[in-house]
Amino acid sequence: MTEQEIINLVNTSLAEEFELDPEEMTPEATIFDDLGLDSLDIVDMVIVLEGAFGFKIREEEAIRNIRTLGDIHAFVAGKLAGQG
Repeated sequence: MTEQEIINLVNTSLAEEFELDPEEMTPEATIFDDLGLDSLDIVDMVIVLEGAFGFKIREEEAIRNIRTLGDIHAFVAGKLAGQG
């Protein structure tokens, strides 16, 4: 899966689940302030990403460090590359 395919699948999956405007989904967009998600939405986000990409996300330090959509893209790319 290419980097652009990862970005597209993350963005599409999250936009559908949380009714986000795809135009606002830039790598710099912050999860809480720009996209308007809250801490409960993060649990749903994990489930959406697990379903979209077919891997399990455990209580990982990397999840706690995610602040932007670009961070999510990098996290997923790392998981798919076997780094996570």
